[in-house]
Amino acid sequence: MSVVTFWNNKKEQTGKTLDIVAIATHMAIEHNSRILVISTGHKDTTLDRCFWEERKQKKNLGLFGPNTNIAMEDGIVGLETLMKSNRVSPEQITNYTKIIFKERLEILPSFKGEKLEYDELKMNYPDIISLANNYYDLVLVDLDEKLGEEISNQILEKSNLIVACLSQRLASINNFMKIREEVPIFNSPKTLLLIGRYDKYSKYTVKNITRYMGEKNKVSTIPYNTLFFEACEEAKVPDLFLRLRKVDEDDRNSLFVAEVKRTADNIMYRLQDLAMKM
Repeated sequence: MSVVTFWNNKKEQTGKTLDIVAIATHMAIEHNSRILVISTGHKDTTLDRCFWEERKQKKNLGLFGPNTNIAMEDGIVGLETLMKSNRVSPEQITNYTKIIFKERLEILPSFKGEKLEYDELKMNYPDIISLANNYYDLVLVDLDEKLGEEISNQILEKSNLIVACLSQRLASINNFMKIREEVPIFNSPKTLLLIGRYDKYSKYTVKNITRYMGEKNKVSTIPYNTLFFEACEEAKVPDLFLRLRKVDEDDRNSLFVAEVKRTADNIMYRLQDLAMKM
């Protein structure tokens, strides 16, 4: 059971959330693991749009009612309420999540309420993540800058692995190299590098980036893919990944499929390696 936190440098557009979506969906289909994705943002619908269509709200059927859209959106609120009453158990988390693949992939979406409410409940994310780690094989955390430095650092410390999401821009790479000189956790085996929205035709190829950054292992990438981008806007990501399972090497989507798999494998290998060294 492991916590993998996806981090990027403040407001830089690295495609972090879509990277998580691709990796989590691939893992859920190809591995026998129970995965929870937690969005820690406020009113962020990026994750939502990848998996379900927006619907008009219906009357809430109650705190312990079915896993409806209302219950899903208020999942973090329901968990906070239970935690305050000391009645929450790891198994109860699934009552407040959106199920994508039964027993494989669940989502705890971002909070959709008011900013003042978010500022109060965000303090609970470290404890919720710890609790979820007792129930799920993998907890993938989409770390949002709105959490603030103190809470973010708590989550990073709790994480078994940090995936640092960078863009393919030289400025982004140089900036991260400076950050890891100043922050030890980013310069340790606990941190894995990932280039999102990767373009193989750029002069900053994965080989060049790996060499430039002095990495021992090839940096992971999630290439930009038109079908994936469209599926993320149309709530069709699971269908797309099921269709792409049998692509051959000549297919235009083969690089995307291969790199998502390589990234997912790199995460699992690094977790296993770190666990053996503990």
